[in-house]
This record gives sequence, C-alpha cells and structure tokens, in this order.
Amino acid sequence: MTVPGTERGTRAAYLGPEGTFTHQAALDWARLHATTGEPAGDLSAEPLDTVKDVHDVVAAGRADVGVVAIESSVEGYVVPSLDALLSSADVVAVDEVALDVSFDAFVRPGHGELTEVSAHPHGLAQCAGFVTSTGLGSAPASSNAAACRDAGPGTIALGPTICGELYGLETYAKAVEDFRGGRTRFLVLTRRSAAEGRLTRSRDAGVTAWRTMLAITPAVTGPGVLARITAAFGDRGVNMSSLITRPLKAQQGKYVFVVTFDEAPWDQGAREVLSDLLSAGDALKTLGLFPARGSFGALDGVLDPDHVPVGSVSSKDSGPVRDRGLLW
Repeated sequence: MTVPGTERGTRAAYLGPEGTFTHQAALDWARLHATTGEPAGDLSAEPLDTVKDVHDVVAAGRADVGVVAIESSVEGYVVPSLDALLSSADVVAVDEVALDVSFDAFVRPGHGELTEVSAHPHGLAQCAGFVTSTGLGSAPASSNAAACRDAGPGTIALGPTICGELYGLETYAKAVEDFRGGRTRFLVLTRRSAAEGRLTRSRDAGVTAWRTMLAITPAVTGPGVLARITAAFGDRGVNMSSLITRPLKAQQGKYVFVVTFDEAPWDQGAREVLSDLLSAGDALKTLGLFPARGSFGALDGVLDPDHVPVGSVSSKDSGPVRDRGLLW
C-alpha cells in the first residue's frame, strides 16, 4: 500500500496484519508529512507479526521507519514496545502519532453458535464490559486485526471499523469499548544513524516544540533516588509529563526509569537536567525525540473526577470516607 508524500520510497514496517490501529497510524503519519512538507515519502507499508520484528527490520536497514504502539490512555504503556526500545542500541523514535481508538464487534456472515470473543489483550481489556455481557470466553490474539482476519464461525472479533470491509465481516455491535474517547499513541522509529537527518528536516519544516523519552538507570539505588531524579527536572523548570519504571533484566530490585519531558535535549533546561543526572552517576539513553503534537498526556485541563481510581479520596472528603480511603 502506497500513500503519496514528498520524499519517494519510504519503507515502513508496522505490527500487522492489515487493518490494525498501527496500520492506520502509519497511513496517518504519511498523510501528515505529505501536507506539512516534512520527510515521509511515498509510503510502502509492510505488516509484520511482532513488535520485535518491526524493530529488527528497522535496525537491519530493511525498513526506513517502523510504527509501534507505545501508550494507551486506557491501558497505559505497551510493555513490549517499551522494552524493545530499551534493549535496542540502533533504533530510536523520531516522531509520534495519536489516534482516537474505538472498537466494533464483528462476526462472520452466517456464523454458527458464538463461543468466544477475540482481540489483542489490550483490546479485550478496553472492552471488558462488552465481553462480560456476552457471557462468552475470551481468546487473546496477536493483534485486533488478526482476530478479525482469523475469526471463525463461533467468534466475535473486536477491531477497528476498517476490519469489517477488509475481512468480509458483519458488524455485530459498534463502539463496544468501556471508555469513550480513548486514544493510543504510536511511535515512528528509525535507525540512530538516520535520526539526525530526520530531526533536522523536521526543524527546517518549522517544528519548535519537542518531547523527549529518556531512560535513566541509577548507578546506586536506595531511599531518595527517585526523588533526586524528579527534583532534577523540577529544579531546572523542565516539565516531566510521564514516568514509568521497568526492571533491569535479571537484576532483582534494580530499575530503569523512563521519563518523557517537554523539551529537546539541545534546549538549555534539558541540557542542565542531563548534566545533573550524569554528574550523579546515572546512565542515560535517549529513546525518542519527536515533535510535540496534540494534547496526549498534556497538562492542559482540570482532572475529571470520574476518571480517578474508584475509592480515591481528596481534601473535600472527611470523616469515615477519608479514613476508609486512606486505611487510617
């Protein structure tokens, strides 16, 4: 599948098969760059079986870019994508795409007795209420599109609307997700050796607002380590919009902190933060640097109290309610 762009011949790999949200993100990325004049190209999009496969073909130079999901506003970070970035010496994120995510339920024409609901594990989690209401068992699939492609006569498959026509399915129900307005963020990956050129062209195209993903591995762990790291950003006035912890492989009690902050590494505040962390003995690795588009994860409004964890208490609560919520 080819999407006209401004720089011919861009080879993109994505988590397949055709019809995944990741496929849609790859197409949206190409269309965005075709209209802004930034580097994308006539996109040749190749579906692959796993996130690791996407990273491997990018690292080996068999694809110019790879597209993988990194964060859902409902289910959080996509661990395989995050761990693949952490473990790769040659792949880095240089752009991102955010999609509104909605799931339709599909069945085969003339289907038999329905026995299961199939989707990617994140899809099943995002549609848990619907799955429960059917009274059927759940069947995890490698992707939502794969669930639709491989749906048997007894299967309800959950996936993007595009999958109905793509795989000859009938719509059983529309918009079956538990939370309306969910979004997923996708990263566009390339080789580190090609990253500087792509980032330079983005800057030349007028990009001025950036987001950086940084892996921080403390040399020494103990009380106050995380406080020291977060204070480094606060002291320099750099907004940290996300923080996630991943264990170091085969190192019990040792962790790497992955933070996303709202500057580029060459900005003054970020340079000071990086210098502070290096001086403290931390090991640093930039996992991604990309233009800041949209408001995914942005601190641009008041928190909707309907979306905090059930049973939370706040300053407006008192007496037994507050005591019970805090287990006093």
